[in-house]
Amino acid sequence: MATFNLTLSGTSTFILLGIPGLEADHIWISIPFFIFYIISLLGNVTVLFVVGKEQTLHKPMYLLLCMLALTDIGMSTSVMPKALCIFWFNLKRITVRGCLTQMFFLHAASVMHSAVLVTMAFDRYVAICNPLRYANIVTNTQIAKLGLVGLIRAVLFILPLALLLSRLPFCANHIISHTYCEHIAVANISCGDIAVNRMYGLIIGFVVIGLDLTLIALSYCLIIRAVLRISSKKAHQKALNTCTAHICVMLMSYTPSLFSILTHRFGQGIAPQVHIILANLYFVIPPHAQPYHLWS
Repeated sequence: MATFNLTLSGTSTFILLGIPGLEADHIWISIPFFIFYIISLLGNVTVLFVVGKEQTLHKPMYLLLCMLALTDIGMSTSVMPKALCIFWFNLKRITVRGCLTQMFFLHAASVMHSAVLVTMAFDRYVAICNPLRYANIVTNTQIAKLGLVGLIRAVLFILPLALLLSRLPFCANHIISHTYCEHIAVANISCGDIAVNRMYGLIIGFVVIGLDLTLIALSYCLIIRAVLRISSKKAHQKALNTCTAHICVMLMSYTPSLFSILTHRFGQGIAPQVHIILANLYFVIPPHAQPYHLWS
């Protein structure tokens, strides 16, 4: 990322407005965001600490929980500290390199998060549909390999976004109407042609969400079919409870993400304040709630 060069366009900094039109209420708006952020950090750090310390928890399912916790921390920490600085101290300036770095990490963490959810669906599929071979199929090594594949996929998908942005000219307008450097929000203030940026961002969004959701849906269809064949009422209820918790996590993760992607490109009728608030909630609500849903 050292090769990024936006200074040729005449700017070395951008200005993040926060939530336009609600500047007077930034302090009040920051309170729930700060609370959710702290709770999400405490919850996810606790998961990492407990699993790391307790040897009996060094199993694939808990390794997946740790991976999910890391992506949750990465997503929320990429956005919230800067957003809170805007809300509390009116520190709206961000360097071009800082903007690109934030954009890369928040989007890469989101793509990695999706990959972990797919892996969790696969884990549950094997555990319920093929329990006798679970220990042989799903091992810590296999989970680590799948995690590495997810990380590589995230980098390969998101790095071109930063590269595409680095080639855009930025003229008089350096103001980003957002609390963080979202890809299309930055591209929209360019005075150049952003058709490629829009197309690539849309493709990545639908490939990641569409492909991952398809794999998750397929896994849970097979899981539900297997659960309905279980004769033991107790085992039947336990499997359903596990699936319900996971499905809640999926809905919390993908619904706001898909909404954000669509409204950035097609939601001209939606008030920008609504979009920005919901976009920020995406980075704190799922990380805040997921440890408690899955741990239970």
